[in-house]
Parts: sequence; C-alpha cells; structure tokens
Amino acid sequence: MIHRKPPLLLLIILISTTATATTQLFKEAPKFYNAADCPTTTDTATVHVAMTLDATYLRGSIAAIYSVVQHSSCPQNIIFHFITSSSTGASHLRATISTTFPYLSFQIYPFNDSTVAGLISTSIRSALDCPLNYARSYLAGILPPHVGKVVYLDSDLVLVDDIAKLANIPLNDAVLAAPEYCNANFTFYFTPTFWSNPSLSLTFADRKACYFNTGVMVIDLYRWRAGDYTRKIEEWMELQKRTRIYELGSLPPFLLVFAGKIAPVDHRWNQHGLGGDNFRGLCRDLHPGPVSLLHWSGKGKPWVRLDAERPCPLDALWAPYDLLKPPFSFDS
Repeated sequence: MIHRKPPLLLLIILISTTATATTQLFKEAPKFYNAADCPTTTDTATVHVAMTLDATYLRGSIAAIYSVVQHSSCPQNIIFHFITSSSTGASHLRATISTTFPYLSFQIYPFNDSTVAGLISTSIRSALDCPLNYARSYLAGILPPHVGKVVYLDSDLVLVDDIAKLANIPLNDAVLAAPEYCNANFTFYFTPTFWSNPSLSLTFADRKACYFNTGVMVIDLYRWRAGDYTRKIEEWMELQKRTRIYELGSLPPFLLVFAGKIAPVDHRWNQHGLGGDNFRGLCRDLHPGPVSLLHWSGKGKPWVRLDAERPCPLDALWAPYDLLKPPFSFDS
C-alpha cells in the first residue's frame, strides 16, 4: 500500500482547527483618531480605563475595548490598564491586545491570586469566586500612583457613547460614582444573619443605602488610597469567612463600604442585567430610558448564546463589536 502525504491544504486546516480549539484569533480593529478639538494628552485630558483580562472573558474584553475606542471623540487620549492573574502569564494576552489594537495605549499589571485566596468565600455562582474578580478592590495599589481617576469596566459590556462623558462625571466629595438602583430589594444582598445582628445591620443606619453594580464605576484613586478603602473591604471579607453575611461574591463588600456614599450616575451608563439572573440567565429587556452602556451582567453572555445559536434579542447589539475571526480564516 502506498502512503501518500496529505494535501497541504488539509494540513493547514488540521493545524488551524487544533490552534483555534485552544487559541482565539481576532481581526485587527481599525485605528480611530482624535477629533480636531481634542485637548493634547495631559494628566487631566487622559481617560484612564481599568479592566481585568483573562482567557475566559477575552472575547468579551476585546468587544468592550473596541466599543470604547469606536465611540470616543478622543480615542488617542485613552489609556487602558489591564489586570491579569499572575498565575496564568500575560504574554498571550499582551500579544492578542497588541495585534488586535496595534495603536492602543495600554499597560498590563499582574494580580497575585494569593492576595485574596484566603479571603474569598463561595458564592451562588462559581464564576464570581475567581480571584481576578476581586482585583477591582485593589486598583489603588496596582495602578501607578499618578493615576488619580479611573473608569473601571467589566468585560461583558459595550459602550455606545463617549467614555469621556462618564469619566468626567463629578464625584464631589465621594470616592466613587456609579448608577444607583434604589428600587432594588437591598435586603436581598445580605443574609438573615446579617440583618438579625444589630451590630452589623446598623452599618446602614445613617445612610440611604442603595444597590449599585460594581461593573461600571468611576473611582478617585487618590481618595481611595488616603482612606485605605482596600483594607475596609478586606475587613468585611474577613468577617464573611467567620460568619456568612452575604452570598454574592465581590459585590457585597463594596455595598457595605460605599452604599449610600457614592456620587450618582445616570442609569444610561449601566443598562445592566442583560445576562439574566445568576441561576438561569434568561433573556431580559432594557430598562426604560436612554442607553449609553449595555451590560450583560448575570449568567448569560452574548458570545456564548450567539455561538450556541440561542441568542437573546439584545445580543444582536453586542455582535457588531465581536472581532473574533471565523473558523478557518486565513487572512493576516
């Protein structure tokens, strides 16, 4: 029997199939330029954006970045700060960002998982227990000291408005700003053990405490550092390890420290919950009112549902920002 060599095209397809099974490949995004009236890049003109970056949510992160620069009037004035887990290595993530956005200004910072490993309690959804999910509490120590204000964004969202509008929202005397949802059932975020203990429930006695989503925040890092707010959050996490007072990952410590003390932001800047609840991830509609940011918080993610050909109607609004190359795409 004669053993013939497989055709070159077949080899390429086999190699490509193996590679794409483990590596996501993305199209290069177009370059976006500053408008004529943009200020020159200074500390006050620069918009600092912080995001976590990992392989699991990389596709969402790429879409989020693309949406930010596409809708910015001054995209060349944006600097991205990406926080990655030190346990995974950042070389592939750095290469992906560099090839997808060759003109992007960014830095990558390692986050040591052991920083929070002993503080994390199991929550209602395993994805919320990832150490990197807690990196937002440590931004003040991770980012360079000269970064005074930062916009923190989750990876499962897209902007359809200029991020400078969000970054320039006045904080007044507050440490952070975020949309508040005072019609939400605030008691839901803490256990009966918390509410039945007066020494704990009195935490909110002198505040008009409302729920806010920590996936979109504007943070004054100078004030955060001065107030040692990372330590305040850690103290609640330490208590949680001894006495279970909440169920929902990294959110409740933020509520315990900041609820009722934040600067308000219009709801248009976090149309959240599009991923459904934390259990079933059912489809949801937009909240009433204008939209500047769409956020698929919850269990369902648009790229997963689109790939499964079971999308929710609003997932079509995320799809235009998806830069993932189709299978067997050989363009450079």
